[in-house]
Amino acid sequence: MVVLMMEVWDEATYVRHHKKKIALIFSAMRHFAETLRSDGWTVDYIELDAKGNTQSFSGEVERAARRHGATFVRVVEGAEYRVRQEQESWAERTGLPVEILEDDRFICTIPAFLTWARGRRELRMEYFYRDMRRKTGLLMTDSGMPVGGQWNFDHDNRRTPPRGLNYPAPERFAPDAITTEVLKLVAARFGQHFGDLEPFALPVTREQALRALKQFITAALPDFGRYEDAMVAGQDYLYHSSLSLLINLGLLDPLEVCQAAVEAYEKGDAPINSVQGFVRQIIGWREYMRGMYWRDMPAFATRKALAATRPLPDFYWTGDTDMRCLAESVGQTKREAYAHHIQRLMVLGNFALIAGVDPQALSDWFLVVYFDAYEWVELPNVVGMSQFADDGAIASKPYAASGAYIDRMSDYCGECRFDVKKKTGPDACPFNALYWDFLARHEKRFVGNPRMRNMYATWNRFSGSKKAEYRESAADFLASLKPSTNGWAREADASSPPRE
Repeated sequence: MVVLMMEVWDEATYVRHHKKKIALIFSAMRHFAETLRSDGWTVDYIELDAKGNTQSFSGEVERAARRHGATFVRVVEGAEYRVRQEQESWAERTGLPVEILEDDRFICTIPAFLTWARGRRELRMEYFYRDMRRKTGLLMTDSGMPVGGQWNFDHDNRRTPPRGLNYPAPERFAPDAITTEVLKLVAARFGQHFGDLEPFALPVTREQALRALKQFITAALPDFGRYEDAMVAGQDYLYHSSLSLLINLGLLDPLEVCQAAVEAYEKGDAPINSVQGFVRQIIGWREYMRGMYWRDMPAFATRKALAATRPLPDFYWTGDTDMRCLAESVGQTKREAYAHHIQRLMVLGNFALIAGVDPQALSDWFLVVYFDAYEWVELPNVVGMSQFADDGAIASKPYAASGAYIDRMSDYCGECRFDVKKKTGPDACPFNALYWDFLARHEKRFVGNPRMRNMYATWNRFSGSKKAEYRESAADFLASLKPSTNGWAREADASSPPRE
């Protein structure tokens, strides 16, 4: 039995991934190959610049099959649609039987999700999440009721943190010899990609992943819940875990992560609202998004229910904007390849939604810039939940908000050039006019939505002149936006792939 692993240009550049993300994946792969070898496996590892590397999954499978005189191919199912389609061509390309195994990085299989979804009028995550609680037994009593007497504690998880809190930064890991070589490779071959490569201190081994999990459970989980939706300038992680990158890479099992959190609750080391909120992100949102992706691909990738076509603003790449919330979120993304879920949804996603940005352009950006972003999780989150481009298959209403939400949940607005209290004009927070302009543009679609009734009741109490003022202010601001022209998402790299 030979284990084939390969670094290929096609995967690093089908979108031009953040440099730190490429380094993370290559380093984790090389470390895992060493672990397999030490456990007695025969590993055929193809480095990016290896002689003869075809720079594609299929090309390397064909080469390896010939090189080793293979009689069959066994592979774990691709997590992304395009990879799974490629795998299904391998039997014909190699002339060998190909066995595609289930991906064990997930708790709910794709067939199980499709069975759950079949025939339902509404595919809301909350219903799926409750079923996953029952299936796993996480935070459930012996009588089949949720621990604490309710399914979620969202009302306890929306506090704005007071000044002066001592936020627990994630543990940092110094690059070893393997990672150092990868950093040199990425700097040389992908230097034109978005983002900062160094300093690099991410966990890349199973041992480091377990240490990162322990540090989060001990230091951050107790306050994770109450400040789950908070944003603080200069604090990249707050009480968030950033363990998603390790679960998605396969260095941590999702169930073991949830069990560690539940154990902390049972020991009295973390409150129920924190543990429930954290578990929900994993067995609820993560598993649900993957299921919705596979249910609706490939059509999901081209959905545009709100007919949004505006080019992605250039500041998503540069961070060069006077809107402090966006500048902070983009700057952090550039440095860390990370931003937490409220920054992604309610700052970066919210702005794109109310400005009418093309959801596919935004989706490509998210796929490029975050170290935990893979199409199976990123696409439904952006196109569905964030941009409502799936016409409400995932979200029951669009996640649109004015500057008041950002002011309530962050400290961004205090030092911003724009005044969050002003509603219109050149000095007003742009989110304010854009929010009402969004509601006006889509009134026919959303006026009957029960969750938006109050918003439209307010809008329709405005005078005609006030409505016009909001819409003119929004139009003036949108006209000032500079579209992105740098091609950091999908244009070909300036450097060519290494080929023989």
